[in-house]
Amino acid sequence: MIVFCGYGNSDLTVNVPALPGAGDRVQALGIERHDGGMGANAAAAAARMGADSRFAGVVGPDALSTAFLDGLGAEGVDVAWTSRGGRLTTAVILVTPDGERSVISEDDELTGRHVAEVVRRCAEAGGGWLYLDGYRFPWAAALLDGATGVRTVVDLDGCESAEAARAALSAAEHAIIGRAQAERLLGPDLGAVAVSNGTHLLVTDGARGWRLHTPDGGTRDGAAIEVRVRDATGAGDCFVGCYLAELDRGAEPAAAAAFASVAAGLSCTGPGARESQPDREAVTAYLARGA
Repeated sequence: MIVFCGYGNSDLTVNVPALPGAGDRVQALGIERHDGGMGANAAAAAARMGADSRFAGVVGPDALSTAFLDGLGAEGVDVAWTSRGGRLTTAVILVTPDGERSVISEDDELTGRHVAEVVRRCAEAGGGWLYLDGYRFPWAAALLDGATGVRTVVDLDGCESAEAARAALSAAEHAIIGRAQAERLLGPDLGAVAVSNGTHLLVTDGARGWRLHTPDGGTRDGAAIEVRVRDATGAGDCFVGCYLAELDRGAEPAAAAAFASVAAGLSCTGPGARESQPDREAVTAYLARGA
């Protein structure tokens, strides 16, 4: 079981010829609405890999939220632990023809009480993997103390301070972070960070691939696949969801990262954060061709 406790969004994707600067006016090439959100995207990616995937975010009681949850359900994601006592947030995503993007998002209504309830239900269900994003730290770390059988993976995207990142690392068995953010929040010696926290620290770097720092001081590197990028909006979420799905299947972390890297690359070839996520068959077929 993998429980994704994080963002669910309604994404308004605006295709533009170039990202505007201050005071610029650009003509949209197209405007589309897609389901999105870090946690929900990762949950859908894990489900496409065949995982027992559950979304435990916060949405609203309205029709748009119902359609959003129905979409996750159609992907095979269990949404029973989702709270409908808040609202479905919106993200505005600007995407250029070469796949570059800028994101304007709003805070969701996922509270400490909700996270604590999800942690409790995970433990009572016999444990499993729990995904949290960096926006929930430092306060979420205390909620994970004593959660028997709950194995935490944190997507450090959203951590706004070194304090938040350190709190997340202290609670996480695995943590995923982009290279630039890692250097800004954690410093240059990422291997030492992994060792001191007893954490698998997975650093992603877009088209340059990934590096895994292990708790015993080891490192493993992997290359990204070459694709023609159409929209990279959900690539990081796809990576995290597939990495978790592989861990849940019993894969070693480096093998899980290599598999997730292929899935994330393939996800960039289509529109939206979720529609172009590959299934397990597509990833294994790509790996077989490269063998």
